[in-house]
Amino acid sequence: MTDLEDGHGDSTGQPDDSAPRCLVTGATGYIGGRLVPALLDAGYRVRALARTPQKLRDYPWADRVEVVRGDVTDADSLAEAMRGVDVAYYLVHALGTGSTFEETDRRAARTFGEQARAAGVRRIVYLGGLTPAGVPEKDLSPHLRSRAEVGHILLSSKVPTAVLRAAIVIGSGSASFEMLRYLTERLPLMVTPSWVRTRIQPVAVRDVVRYLVGCAALPAGVNRAFDIGGPDVMTYRDMMQRYAAVAGLRPRVILPVPVLTPTLSSRWVGLVTPVPSSIARPLTESLRHEVVCREHDIKEYVPDPPDGTIGFDRALRLALKRIQEARVDTRWSNAAVPGAPSDPLPTDPDWAGGSLYRDEREMAVPVGPEALWRVIEGIGGENGWYSFPLAWAVRG
Repeated sequence: MTDLEDGHGDSTGQPDDSAPRCLVTGATGYIGGRLVPALLDAGYRVRALARTPQKLRDYPWADRVEVVRGDVTDADSLAEAMRGVDVAYYLVHALGTGSTFEETDRRAARTFGEQARAAGVRRIVYLGGLTPAGVPEKDLSPHLRSRAEVGHILLSSKVPTAVLRAAIVIGSGSASFEMLRYLTERLPLMVTPSWVRTRIQPVAVRDVVRYLVGCAALPAGVNRAFDIGGPDVMTYRDMMQRYAAVAGLRPRVILPVPVLTPTLSSRWVGLVTPVPSSIARPLTESLRHEVVCREHDIKEYVPDPPDGTIGFDRALRLALKRIQEARVDTRWSNAAVPGAPSDPLPTDPDWAGGSLYRDEREMAVPVGPEALWRVIEGIGGENGWYSFPLAWAVRG
C-alpha cells in the first residue's frame, strides 16, 4: 500500500479528514521514523507519540503529523494519545535498559493493549522478533523471549492485532546491520563466536515498512502473528562474506571458535564496533538459535511486489548508498533526510554509518588561498600524509 488510490488522500499526498488515523509509537526510532512518512504517502493521518517531541521538529514531515508527548508505560498519556485512533503501531521495546527490561516490556505491552481497547482502536500492529522453531520460549535469549511475550500480550488484548516477526533487518542505522557492517569492514581476519554458523533469514527495511503499512488495512478478523523475511537464508558468516563482496572488500578470513560465550561475544563486538554492549549482548544472544521463517502467509494480505521481496545483496547496496555518496562524513545519522525507507534518518543512532574523526588546527601562512589549496589537494594518494608517512603506508 504505497499510493493514494484508496481515496484517503489528495494528489499531493496530504490525508483528508476522513482518512484513518494511525498512532505511531517510537516515531523517533529506527523503524518508526521510516514508517511515519510511508503512512502519510499512503494517505493516512498520523499521530506520533514521543517522550521528547522536540526530537521530531526538524523532520520534513513534522508539519504533516500530530505530535503528542507520552510514554507507553503511562496509561494517562496513552489514553489521550489513542483518542480517535484507528490503528496503533507498537514499535518500542526496552532493549539495553538494564536487567529489568523484560518487566518493563511486559508492563508497557499490557498498558498499551488496555488503553487501545478502552479507546476503541480497531487494530494494533507490532513488530517483534522471529523466534526459532522447536525451541521452548523459556530457552530463548531474554531479548527474544521478551519480544515473544509482548506479542502474546497484545494478541490477547481483545483488539485485533498483527504481530510481524522479523530476524535481522538490513538497512542503514539498524543495530543488527551496523554490527555486521563494522565487523566485516574492520576485521579482514577474525576469530569469531560459533554463532557465525547460525542460519538467519534477513529482511530489507523497505519490505518491513511495506508490511507495516499494509497491516493497517487488514480485515478485522485477523488476529495473529506473521513471519516476515527476505528471499535469502544464510549463515552469519555468509552474510559477512557477501557484505565484503558488495562493499568491494577482499574476502574475510573467519575462524569460528566455541569458547566465546554471549558475554564475551558482546564485549568482543563492543571492542570492534561502536555498537554499545548493552545492545550488542541481546543481539548476540539471539544468534544462538536459527531464525528462519516458517510461513509467508502475510502475502495473502500484503502481496509481494511484482519483482518479489528485496534480496540480501540488493538490501546491502541500498543501505550502503549514502556512504558511497558521502565518503567524508560517513555517519549516516548526520546525513540529510532522504526519501527512501532504507536511507539514513536523524533518528539513527550516533554510532551508525561509520566513524568520523576530526582534528582542527589553525596556522597563519604568508601565501594566497590558491597556493595553499594546491598543497591541501596534494595530501594523500602517492604523497601520503606529511606528519606520519609510516601510518599512511600501513593504512594503505
